Amino acid sequence: MSTENKSKKTLYPILFAISSAHLINDSLQAVIPASYPIIKDSLDITYTQLGLITFILYLTSSVMQPVVGAYADARPSPFILPLGMLLSLMGMLGIAFAPGYTYVLGAVVFVGLASAIFHPEGARIAYLAAGPRRGLAQSIYQVGGNTGSAMAPLMTALIFFPFGQFGAIWFTLLAAIGIVIQSWIAGWYRKQLLLYPRVPKPKVTGEVDLAHRKKIKGAITNILFISFIRSWFGASLGTYFVFFLLEKFNMSIPHAQLYIFTYMGAGIIGTFFGGPLSDRIGRKNVILLSLLGSVPFAIILPFSNELWAFPLLFIIGVINHSSFSVSVVYVQELVPGKVGTVSGLVTGLSFGIGAIGAVVLGAVIDITSLTTVIIACSYLPILGVTAFLLPSDQRVKEWAQAAESRMA
Repeated sequence: MSTENKSKKTLYPILFAISSAHLINDSLQAVIPASYPIIKDSLDITYTQLGLITFILYLTSSVMQPVVGAYADARPSPFILPLGMLLSLMGMLGIAFAPGYTYVLGAVVFVGLASAIFHPEGARIAYLAAGPRRGLAQSIYQVGGNTGSAMAPLMTALIFFPFGQFGAIWFTLLAAIGIVIQSWIAGWYRKQLLLYPRVPKPKVTGEVDLAHRKKIKGAITNILFISFIRSWFGASLGTYFVFFLLEKFNMSIPHAQLYIFTYMGAGIIGTFFGGPLSDRIGRKNVILLSLLGSVPFAIILPFSNELWAFPLLFIIGVINHSSFSVSVVYVQELVPGKVGTVSGLVTGLSFGIGAIGAVVLGAVIDITSLTTVIIACSYLPILGVTAFLLPSDQRVKEWAQAAESRMA
């Protein structure tokens, strides 16, 4: 028996603790985009340079997440969790005292590395504590992250707008709380490793097994593509839509941030209900619904007025975020023996491509116009049609059972 499958019941205290840690981690990460409207003026930087900050943040995180996940699969290291939160604390100090653009980029690297450490191990903790309710468990875990990310607009309006860049200093207190929570979780995780040591997986051989592996790789590639599309679309809304609102409706920064908060807040609802829904109707169906279901609303959004933008952003947020946790569970069930690696691939690489998207979109905005890019990005969810090619949930279950029988 291993820590991958030992839990027979859902351990809610652990799930809520790791969700709280996720909230803190992503709140600290949200400090970066929350500061954009302020540092754009104070440092006199372009949209391309803003995109580069996003690129550094998510690329640092995404490149390292699969690496951390693979390392932890081979050598579980519980106390790497509080170490990651310590890096976030250092990043907050760096942002608060950074005298220029280059120093901001350096501080962002610390925050990105902290996220790279946390996410694969956080997903593993949720998996271990899930019991039979993996969709629900992953949703509880991801809701914490979405809630933290949704704090960015409020941070802009309540902290950075009145206090400026130095307002980041207050988030060191949040990081300190996170270190305490992560240390407690790491202690529980260490006990599980002692009680249920990891069992090495046998190597896969034979033509049938190799064909099986090829199908799994194809499914993972498809999930990654779907995640890329979702991330590019999310980058257009999360990073640049606030400037679209400022330009189109001549809003104040706090007013425009309310729209982004609506989208992010709706994402929390979508994430929470997406997991349990996938336990009932299947992972593949929820993934399909989350992309294709948002298409008409996304296309209408750039042409809406101030009044209709609110409900449209809410609907898009609920639908678009409903499959994020589901995608993670889907790949975990595809490759049950490498939870950290595949979780890092989905969360890490998808956000990394989203980061590249942020840079590309920023450059295109500088060349063309903000409106042109926002309208073009509204058609991205259509590409989610590739989800029809994913193996059914029943097929994934059969593959997992076959893998378990080979390891028995």
